[in-house]
Amino acid sequence: QVQLVESGGGLVQAGASLRLSCAVSGLAVSISNIGWFRQAPGKEREFVATRRKGDFKYYAESVKGRFTVSSDNAKNTVYLQMNNLKAEDTAVYYCATTQGILSAYAETHMYSNWGQGTQVTVAS
Repeated sequence: QVQLVESGGGLVQAGASLRLSCAVSGLAVSISNIGWFRQAPGKEREFVATRRKGDFKYYAESVKGRFTVSSDNAKNTVYLQMNNLKAEDTAVYYCATTQGILSAYAETHMYSNWGQGTQVTVAS
């Protein structure tokens, strides 16, 4: 059974940094496609970043240059390093897996095994 558990969220000031973790069980991160998404109140869940097999990484335009996705295969964990946080980054952040094709890497419906989410609040 595949399970993903997010952690690392919190309340920070604008300009601060946070590192989110996505601990994966039942699936090897090294051969998996893991995506990060976020959902703000009243908004749809949106793509943030993904780390795919072969360590290919893709980002939403809104976070490019500020967020970095990485993985630790020994810990079977994927991370989302978030720097220079802005108030508009406030959301619940989720990780999930996908076996979808590369062109669909940002498509929410292509992902499964969603974690419970971790809240990130950025005060301006």
